[in-house]
Amino acid sequence: MKYKILYPEAFPIVECELEKGERIKAESDAMIAMDTTIDVEGKMPDGGVSGFFKGLARKFLAGESFFFQEMVANRGRGKILFGHAIPGGIMDVELDGSYGLMVQKNGFLAGTENINVDTKMQDISKGFLSGEGFFILHINGRGTVFVSSYGVIHPINLEAGQEIIIDNGHLVAWPDYMQYNVEKASNGWISSFTSGEGLVCRFRGPGVVLIQTRNISSFGSWIRSFIPSSSGGSSSGSSFFNDD
Repeated sequence: MKYKILYPEAFPIVECELEKGERIKAESDAMIAMDTTIDVEGKMPDGGVSGFFKGLARKFLAGESFFFQEMVANRGRGKILFGHAIPGGIMDVELDGSYGLMVQKNGFLAGTENINVDTKMQDISKGFLSGEGFFILHINGRGTVFVSSYGVIHPINLEAGQEIIIDNGHLVAWPDYMQYNVEKASNGWISSFTSGEGLVCRFRGPGVVLIQTRNISSFGSWIRSFIPSSSGGSSSGSSFFNDD
């Protein structure tokens, strides 16, 4: 499969060229346009009974869609354009089968046919404190994975023993062999929360952590600050919707 990421710094999309018989799977509603040689179908993960339960886990535990889209070049070579709903980056990651990728909710966009997407439970402390939830996506196999984000994706490459602290709202993906701990942003609980950071994740190398340059929860809070309250005013002290 040939592909390229178009407009990488502003509302990117992926252009894939499939040979006859090749296929790619993507999140539901990811397809933007495709040649008439290609068919698109809704598929459960892996099919069968196990696929049904994996789909349920994706839907109700990880907050993902129940079905994948599967695009197949049934009638000859063809191109597909696909993207994601949130304004932000798309990055390709090549997996060679020696390790898997842990991905935040809504971070998986698409993958080649030998890529497996599963739901994995974090331990209780990390699930409760990290902000990612108890269930995240675990992707493995051999092939190409496309991950998406809110904001641009920025890779942080850690050498062996090197550590970095990352705000949990900016995590996108990391190798499943990397270890991390959830801890307070500051020495004390009061300072941690009054600073606006609260809890953070400390990663230890070697490995590459993918982060997003924006935090969608923070953006949501900013938007809500402009919404008029039920009393008729807005949190900013004035309403945009004054009657003449």
